[in-house]
Amino acid sequence: MLTTTTNFKQQILQGLPAELPAKREYPQNAHRAPKRKDILSPDEKKLAIRNALRYFPEAWHPTLAPEFAEELNDYGRIYMYRFKPAYEMYARPIDEYPAKSRQAASIMLMIHNNLDPAVAQHPEELITYGGNGAVFQNWAQYLLTMQYLATMTNEQTLHMYSGHPMGLFPSSTEAPRVIVTNGMMIPNYSKPDDWEKFNALGVTQYGQMTAGSYMYIGPQGIVHGTTITVMNAFRNTLPKGETSEGKIFLTAGLGGMSGAQPKAGNIARCVTVCAEVNKAAAKKRHSQGWVDVLIDNIDELIARVKEAQANQEVVSIAYCGNVVEVWEKFYEAGVFVHVGSDQTSLHNPFSGGYYPAGVSFEEANEMIRNEPEAFKEKVYESLRRHVAAVNKHCAKGTYFFDYGNAFLLESSRAGADVLADNGIDFRYPSYVQDILGPMCFDYGFGPFRWVCTSGKAEDLAKSDAIATQVLEEIKASSPEEIQQQMEDNIQWIAEAGKNNMVVGSQARILYSDAEGRAKIAEAFNTAIAKGEISAPIVLGRDHHDVSGTDSPYRETSNIYDGSKFTADMAIHNVIGDSFRGATWVSIHNGGGVGWGEVINGGFGMLLDGSTAAENRLKKMLFYDVNNGIARRSWARNQNARFAIEREMERSPELKVTLPHLVDDQLLEGLF
Repeated sequence: MLTTTTNFKQQILQGLPAELPAKREYPQNAHRAPKRKDILSPDEKKLAIRNALRYFPEAWHPTLAPEFAEELNDYGRIYMYRFKPAYEMYARPIDEYPAKSRQAASIMLMIHNNLDPAVAQHPEELITYGGNGAVFQNWAQYLLTMQYLATMTNEQTLHMYSGHPMGLFPSSTEAPRVIVTNGMMIPNYSKPDDWEKFNALGVTQYGQMTAGSYMYIGPQGIVHGTTITVMNAFRNTLPKGETSEGKIFLTAGLGGMSGAQPKAGNIARCVTVCAEVNKAAAKKRHSQGWVDVLIDNIDELIARVKEAQANQEVVSIAYCGNVVEVWEKFYEAGVFVHVGSDQTSLHNPFSGGYYPAGVSFEEANEMIRNEPEAFKEKVYESLRRHVAAVNKHCAKGTYFFDYGNAFLLESSRAGADVLADNGIDFRYPSYVQDILGPMCFDYGFGPFRWVCTSGKAEDLAKSDAIATQVLEEIKASSPEEIQQQMEDNIQWIAEAGKNNMVVGSQARILYSDAEGRAKIAEAFNTAIAKGEISAPIVLGRDHHDVSGTDSPYRETSNIYDGSKFTADMAIHNVIGDSFRGATWVSIHNGGGVGWGEVINGGFGMLLDGSTAAENRLKKMLFYDVNNGIARRSWARNQNARFAIEREMERSPELKVTLPHLVDDQLLEGLF
């Protein structure tokens, strides 16, 4: 393995190798991505090979053509394993990257963080999380992209077409260094099988939310969001004065992002029961300290949960089995579930995102490849059974919410009893409708992230202290409406270090509004200029935020003016960020709730201690948040109306169109 910085830099600068490398064997201990559908016709398979070979000299084609055909037949995709570099994948300190542009070096660092085996779900296939959220389609794209980033200047922009580096184009120092699109399809070609087909052809990819935009920071981000959600779910449902100790939060999923749930449950101080059919994933979370107890016997689980309830424990339990069985057996045993949800990858229900009850994990994986239609019916059968069990619990007072994974949507498609009395809406809310929408997004609070490019824990600790101080100063004069949000995030950031959140890069997340984000970023930039933080910081956010995402069943599910199925906000967000100072921007089809169900945009910004960085952060962060608050206010969301009016008082240059409210009685009898 190449270990020296010099050799590493040489490898990056080389891009595609000058000589055909030896064929690599697939690592036996790797967590392999699910085999994809065999969906291409023979002629389309030839096209897929032709598309893959265009990256390489003609002399290599006779060797590579049968090899790529073998990959396509075996995995449903051409990943080009032969071209995976030998060096280790992890986020190195920024100065170890060969680069003419510091901004480009920061993007290389973030790409490596997304592909770090400690972070990525299927690193051999360049998949970061969610079963199909890819950074690139294949290793040739990775090699070319890193070479472009290493050689580009601050007057060039790299354009990424769904993982493919189209090339460097002249631009300006104020332009983004990279523009990323993922899966931007013509609308009539955006169904799940369209993704399977066009991804297999090598012409598009599913970037998830922060995989294909290079801004994933491991499970820390979802830990924070889940913590906020679960805390408020208990606050909104428990009698006044009761705490969450000894109360049950029942959910499913321990792979990828869903693995954050037990850690979040512990921070929210409840009894978390999280079912996971993949024993390897459950054991991994247990070994990482993200879940306290492993149990694979349902009777033992029931006894342990009753004990935890009686003792008002704070404990997280992973059940190695199917969550449908847990819902059913808990009901039979009289175990009351206070809060319930699900975080399996139901945006990808038929390719490993959801494993049906009554079928073993191994049998299900065989069916996915060899009996896809039979597997689909098993999934739908299981979802009907799943919902029936949830409904029984909710009739006794359980609060169930959709955690934005398309559980309710796919259950409705399966014919499960999940619709409200009007036959249109779902009988259960999404967590955005009840919690994050009105309590956070409408006020401008969302997932603000940063990464210390030095790789030093002491820089992260310094940034935590700076962020805490800034938030405490803001809270002192904040209105009553946002005091709870301020308190929750001050507590979060003050305790983040001891909660051992870092996986991969030295990164942090908190929820903050436009004022908080700009002031924290400005304080970081000043600390970098003074040498108090030893290297630049990369700012970013999850796409799951105030402005970046148009998702009718999640981020914009609390938009009730009929516009939740439009995507103007996300498009304006990425365009607006691009000319206000973002280092890179991204826009994706899919992410969280599935291909064709959402458009979401993101950004990254490098703070290097310069005056230029300070100017950029003020302009861009202000717009990045207030774009969404303005849209939510126009939809007549009361909390957003409050937030945007307050912002217009703070910022006289901001002028937003406000809605006139209509007396409902005027509409009665009109039609």
